[in-house]
Amino acid sequence: MCPTVGRVTSNLRTSASFLPGERGELLSALAEQRELLLITVRGINDAQAIQRTVVSELTLGGIIKHLTRGERVWTQILVEGDGELPDGMLDMGQYRMNEGESLSDLLDQYEGAARGTEKAVSELPDLEGDVPLPATPWSPPEREYWSARRILLHLIRETAQHAGHADIIREALDGANTTAQR
Repeated sequence: MCPTVGRVTSNLRTSASFLPGERGELLSALAEQRELLLITVRGINDAQAIQRTVVSELTLGGIIKHLTRGERVWTQILVEGDGELPDGMLDMGQYRMNEGESLSDLLDQYEGAARGTEKAVSELPDLEGDVPLPATPWSPPEREYWSARRILLHLIRETAQHAGHADIIREALDGANTTAQR
């Protein structure tokens, strides 16, 4: 078993409880989705984390890696507020755990990204301000703006969606799922 998984799960579970109001509620909802995701990697090793179990290219390690990048990128967009495309936002390698990468290291990076998100959100003056989004291949021709609240809601949705993917991958791997792992 990967000893980091239990530590990260418990750290992420309680990480946002110190903020009052809507900000704390949104961060708590994000922490809950992270916890559900992390249940899916409980007790697996690096070989299992990199293993494909479904038609998709996604793996458990790849999902952790992608969500880490996603939190870092969206936090940078939120903090910088310059509308610039963050490095690595469109890098397709973010979806793959590579040979030589360890699940433990990926989980440490995920925990660091979560802390960065929480720090950035705790330091925002409010959740209302418009943040310019970077231009991407799928962006509309005119610049889009999202509030900090909408960015947090996007992170919650993205984490929940990939937690569901991870649950399917884990169940195909060894029959375990979040319900059985709780």
